Amino acid sequence: MLITEILNKSSMSLSFEVFPPKKETSFESVKTATEKIAAMSPAFMSVTYGAGGGTSDYTLSVAQNIQEKYGVPTLAHLTCISSSKAIVKKRIDDMKNAGITNVMALRGDLTPELQNSDKKYWDYRYAVDLIRELCENGDFCIGAACYPEVHPESPNQREDIKYLKEKVDAGADFLTTQMVFDNNLFYNFLYKIREAGITVPVIPGIMPITNANQVDRAIKLSGAFMPQRFKAVVDKFGTSPEAMKQAGVAYATDQIIDLYANGITNVHVYSMNKPDIAKGIMQNLSAILGNSFSE
Repeated sequence: MLITEILNKSSMSLSFEVFPPKKETSFESVKTATEKIAAMSPAFMSVTYGAGGGTSDYTLSVAQNIQEKYGVPTLAHLTCISSSKAIVKKRIDDMKNAGITNVMALRGDLTPELQNSDKKYWDYRYAVDLIRELCENGDFCIGAACYPEVHPESPNQREDIKYLKEKVDAGADFLTTQMVFDNNLFYNFLYKIREAGITVPVIPGIMPITNANQVDRAIKLSGAFMPQRFKAVVDKFGTSPEAMKQAGVAYATDQIIDLYANGITNVHVYSMNKPDIAKGIMQNLSAILGNSFSE
């Protein structure tokens, strides 16, 4: 099933993101964790792609397994930074052969090594280049990333939205946001991009912070604003692992309920390969989603 078919439904849905193993020795444990999440029947699952394409083979294996074994639509990430056209073409062919029809087109992270390399030899500079390639070489449903709090490399939000529209005009069918901890930032962003003529579906990304140590990493990765209400939760429960996990799930659940209540029908959860976290959120939302999810 194409992701756009899911997004065009009027019913509320919830999807989860998982990541592939970095090493072959970790494959079975990651496979087990992703299967446990898939068994909960989310709307779809996205599978990430490591920096520089380091986990690309595992991305496809995990995505294909979820789709074939559990019938859960998958969204395979694909990055283009530092990749040649030949490599990207092979990845596209591999996805076709694996029955993957949904692709998240990303530039990829600029590692220190890439930042210091000579960019004039790169075949791809931006995600929009990959989106065009996907449109030319397959009949994919294409997703792209967006940043309610501005991409870290953009000078301002106006410029960021201009480049976002380029990705949509190039063929992106839907957008997924970087993690958001304050829904008002998402609502404001949605208003601005609609004014700019971006009309494709936008899925807000929610990351349950269940460990106080995740906070600094989340800020570093996304530059996300942490509202005072959330900081108070971490300050109060951060030293107790079980209490923090419960509070983190509750905070994420509250965000999702607010989004649903304000007309957003699809929410994506960065579940970090944690079935217990996905389960806690699904249980909290079972009646809202109408799936009678139970233990």
